[in-house]
Amino acid sequence: MRCWSAFDVNAGLAIILPTLNERANIAPLVTRLKETLGPDGWEAIFVDDNSTDGTADEIRRMAQSDPQIRIIQRIGRRGLASAAIEGICATSAPFVAVMDADHQHDPALLPQMLAAVQQADCDVAVASRFVAGGNADGLAGQGRKCGSKLANWLARSITGVSLSDPMSGFFLMRADRVRALAPRLSGIGFKLLLDILAAADAPLQVREFPMRLAPRRAGTSKLDRAIIFEFLVSLYDRSFGRIIPTRFALFATVGAIGVAVHLAVLAALFIMADSAFVAAQAAATLAAMSFNFWLNNWLTYRDQQIRGARALFKGWLGFCATCAVGAFANVAAATFLQANGVHWAAAALAGIILGSVWNYALSSRFVWGRFG
Repeated sequence: MRCWSAFDVNAGLAIILPTLNERANIAPLVTRLKETLGPDGWEAIFVDDNSTDGTADEIRRMAQSDPQIRIIQRIGRRGLASAAIEGICATSAPFVAVMDADHQHDPALLPQMLAAVQQADCDVAVASRFVAGGNADGLAGQGRKCGSKLANWLARSITGVSLSDPMSGFFLMRADRVRALAPRLSGIGFKLLLDILAAADAPLQVREFPMRLAPRRAGTSKLDRAIIFEFLVSLYDRSFGRIIPTRFALFATVGAIGVAVHLAVLAALFIMADSAFVAAQAAATLAAMSFNFWLNNWLTYRDQQIRGARALFKGWLGFCATCAVGAFANVAAATFLQANGVHWAAAALAGIILGSVWNYALSSRFVWGRFG
């Protein structure tokens, strides 16, 4: 059904659709968009994070005969929020909508959402699962629903905006507003709306539209443990990221966990297995470095994640070499400070900080910057 009277079809609407392994969803989604929006006045920009199932090629195939379909294929970068930002900055349309490509978001809501923003009824039109008339039945399992409600409560406390669903991935607003905020957006995580609401100087006026979240048509959910962690990271970035850079905070947190791994392995080998201390210490050091490399690759550098056995091995060797240099800097700085009258605890702390900064700088450049 087409809703011509609800909005000005010639106003220009770009629908931004981040994708990852969504090949089977693309053609049916384009059909639904055409049925809702008509033959012109809009474009669909798919931002694909280098899918392995041929999603980008499928979009290119369709774009060859349909100028309303566009593709941005990203290499070495991942993340829903950053993909949406790139798509928004790549269009000349005055209005933009962000939605998922998995058919959980109903395109039929677009005309009334666009009309509300066009007529200045609101700054942001948000499709909500939790407002009267909507539901979250498309979420897989009660745990996902409870987790979503908890995330919404946390998000409201950060943005100060009263919304039933600030974590919605389906919203529409003027493109120039987003572009104006783009330099202040972190692009971290999987929900751009939270970032936009928190970055605005003055609270944005929001209107919610009831959305019945449908099951995915094809593929699997991208909401894994790492993405849930990214949500917490996005909250940190919005609250404290200007004080301590978010990626460095993650790197340091992983390092602290690595200390616990080191001590656990050392205790197991030296005390329980009665191994020689030097052998136990060497094994514990290697175990901690390997653990830190794995966790940093999975979380801290998720957007530059190293894949493939050969690249992983080279990256691991580079990380171990970096840590060895950082350890030397740590010991050298702490020894120098202690020898010059600085209290041993303060000297040790200074050495740890120097070693951490060194490891972070070198790892970012020579490990994930090269092999990511």
